Amino acid sequence: MAKSITLKNLPDALHARLAAAAKRNRRSLNNEAIVCLETGLGTANPSVEVQLTRIRALRESLGPHSFDPDQIDEFKRLDRL
Repeated sequence: MAKSITLKNLPDALHARLAAAAKRNRRSLNNEAIVCLETGLGTANPSVEVQLTRIRALRESLGPHSFDPDQIDEFKRLDRL
């Protein structure tokens, strides 16, 4: 079910930008606001399983790497110079 919101204290300049974008895109002010919100908020977060699958695939694509603690400390020192 669709929900409604009311925006209070919308700055005039922001309203003007939204209205101009709505006109340019041949949308109502409401539909333009929805598109802006969808774009700004992005898509829903993937599930934990999907994220883990992506992380594992990335890790496998990088190949084996082995650093000893002294190398890691040296890398940290170099970055801080």
